[in-house]
Amino acid sequence: MSPWAPLSERVFRTLWIASLAGNVGTWMQTVGAQWLVVGEPGAATWVSLVQTATMVPVLLLALPSGALADVVDRRLLLLGVQTALFGVGGVLTVLTVLGLVSPPVLLLFTFLLGVGQALTLPTWQAVIPEVVPREQLPAASALGAVNTNLARSAGPAVAGLLVAHTGSATVFALNAVSYGVFALALLFWKRPPRRMKAEHFASAVRAGGRYVRYSPVVLRILARVVLFVVPGAVVWGLLPLVAHQELHLGASGYGILLAALGVGAIAGALLMPRIRRRLSPNRLIALAGVAYGGALVVTALVPDELAVTAVLVVAGLAWMTLVSRMNATLQLFLPTWVRARGFGIYQVVFAGSQALGALLWGQVASLWGLDEAFLLAAAALLAGTVTILWWPVHEQDGADRSPAIFWAEPHIMLEPHLDEGPILVTAVYRVEPAKSAAFIEAMEAVRGSRQRTGASRWGLFQDGEEPGKYVEVYQVPTWEEHLRQHEGRMTGSDERAEERALALTDGPPEVTHLLPAHNND
Repeated sequence: MSPWAPLSERVFRTLWIASLAGNVGTWMQTVGAQWLVVGEPGAATWVSLVQTATMVPVLLLALPSGALADVVDRRLLLLGVQTALFGVGGVLTVLTVLGLVSPPVLLLFTFLLGVGQALTLPTWQAVIPEVVPREQLPAASALGAVNTNLARSAGPAVAGLLVAHTGSATVFALNAVSYGVFALALLFWKRPPRRMKAEHFASAVRAGGRYVRYSPVVLRILARVVLFVVPGAVVWGLLPLVAHQELHLGASGYGILLAALGVGAIAGALLMPRIRRRLSPNRLIALAGVAYGGALVVTALVPDELAVTAVLVVAGLAWMTLVSRMNATLQLFLPTWVRARGFGIYQVVFAGSQALGALLWGQVASLWGLDEAFLLAAAALLAGTVTILWWPVHEQDGADRSPAIFWAEPHIMLEPHLDEGPILVTAVYRVEPAKSAAFIEAMEAVRGSRQRTGASRWGLFQDGEEPGKYVEVYQVPTWEEHLRQHEGRMTGSDERAEERALALTDGPPEVTHLLPAHNND
């Protein structure tokens, strides 16, 4: 399949181009903001805080915004956020022109723009599977990386020239315009109406957290992101200081360094289909870690503009291939009902790692120097890469994540309210002694299914008086949560897991639903 195939889909193509405009604006904004404080006393701290102020809102809000995107209309949410960002960017531009932007004021507006990004990122990731076929999702994910890194190449280079000749206000204004472009593109997308009733916000947040907690594949992906991004953030947090203090470059030179990262990332995105065929996720993680760590060492020890530019191309390629692979794996694994929340948690971990890393390496640079910060980050990155021997990523390309409604509708005499709970569900199975070990093992997969889709507690028990009798017991917070298990949270993989367990039993289970007892007197 061509890596450009998703662009044949009109809606994806339109939104992709609009997203490119927004990403270019964001990178221009970053260059303008960082260069505005690079000459301030304590520049290492201020520069790293710009990166932190951008990432902290994502850390705080990505999960709630993911839940919001699963609850409300995603198109309207994106449209409202882009309109608000257009206003915030416009105010920052005016204040900059008037000379009223001190470092604290800049951090405040950077934080507000970061809030908009926190609301946008998981929503946009959840939209992609709506506008491209499932078989094109890996290519669409790679195109998302191409988008980001085209922006990373063009945005900083253009911003560097504009900052050098016209000042930061110009790039702030163009960033505001980019939000308006994205908003206009969203006006032309006619999203199909929601089929299911929306969940309550608070329960949606809890359900998203519960799903990730009981998904080993997702947890491994998040662990790899932390181990790579925390040390890798030294580049994004301290590259302005490398340009200014080590290489003695101006804003244009800094833009070229960022463009080198983008060029490498674009090359990686174009090579991604070939890399995906030839390298397992774990080999890719190892190679990316070694390449990126080596680039950090060269940046620290070889203060030469050409050498640093060359290794930043390698670093950009390594960063993009790892992040894109983890992103695509997550896209394929998450089912529709929890996709935005899953990506919200992914963004929390990703942004938190970047924010923590930027702040950490900024303090290390202030205390011990830039070179020491890059060398320590390289050591930490290589140490994290070695852990792939014990914590590999288990990719499940063959898993069926499509919705599957295979449970019979519950028939009970009482009619509980949707918010009534907790609900206790029991299922009695009868298993021949020779099959008991296989049945218990098969029920472990069923356990994961129950907990990902709503169960807060789960247990499997054997009857002491009847050895062939097993009782599954699980608790769901509310009756509505249990109905959602019946009506759309289960996937084809969940159905296969349950079928494997039932194939070992003598007939279907006897299921009962226990409700909270009420005194009706």
